[in-house]
Amino acid sequence: MKFASGIFGMILAMILSGPIASAQAPTTETKASTNDAKQATSDTRPGPLSTQTFYLTNVYQASDAIELTTALRNLLDPHDKIYLVPSQNAIFVQGSADQIALARRLLNDLDRPRKSYRLTYTVAEVDGGKRLGVQHFNMVVVTGQRTVVKQGSKVPIATGSSGSGSDKQTQFTYLDIGINFDATLDEFVNGVRLRTKVEQSSIAEEKSGLDPQEPIIRQAFLEGTSFLTPGKPLMLGSLDIVGSARRLDVEVVMEQVVQ
Repeated sequence: MKFASGIFGMILAMILSGPIASAQAPTTETKASTNDAKQATSDTRPGPLSTQTFYLTNVYQASDAIELTTALRNLLDPHDKIYLVPSQNAIFVQGSADQIALARRLLNDLDRPRKSYRLTYTVAEVDGGKRLGVQHFNMVVVTGQRTVVKQGSKVPIATGSSGSGSDKQTQFTYLDIGINFDATLDEFVNGVRLRTKVEQSSIAEEKSGLDPQEPIIRQAFLEGTSFLTPGKPLMLGSLDIVGSARRLDVEVVMEQVVQ
């Protein structure tokens, strides 16, 4: 009897302890999840919030303002509110006084005037190693900005006609014939990078086989990337003149514009 009563007592203890343990476990998990949620939503920034509008003074295009806004969002407190107003070239920041001061320092370092450089392209016509003629083309380029210079003529090309007899009308399109320079400068630690394209076009003496009145346009261009040193000329390359032994040598030199 003692043995049976002992087994009964053990079974009764297990039955009574089971529900109690299972009922306590969810309570502990619920408290832990509630504390995590409170910590995730709490804002521990000290002091009152301030607002400041920063007006950008050296932004030349929309991408510049976007880059500055992205830099602030990556470096300031994640709780701070940062908005870009493109129409006003302004950035609105809401945060603590320390974060506002940090935003001001960052923009003072990043929103700086860009340097300007004068590029001088020299195009020399060469025949058998002898220079026949030299032309110089100048442009002022702001770093980070694309600058284009064109010199030549617009040649009309008939593209269609309508009507008949005295009422016949011919439609034309105009092609730029001459020489074009396309340049973009970017500043790096090891120098100034030039991305440029030089394109030369002309009307050939021979006529088109499809229509004798339609001219044949000959084109040649140089395109590439180079690093420039102020005051030091750089040879970009040569353009062969079709139908002759002559060529055009293209050289560029860069000088900083003092502001």
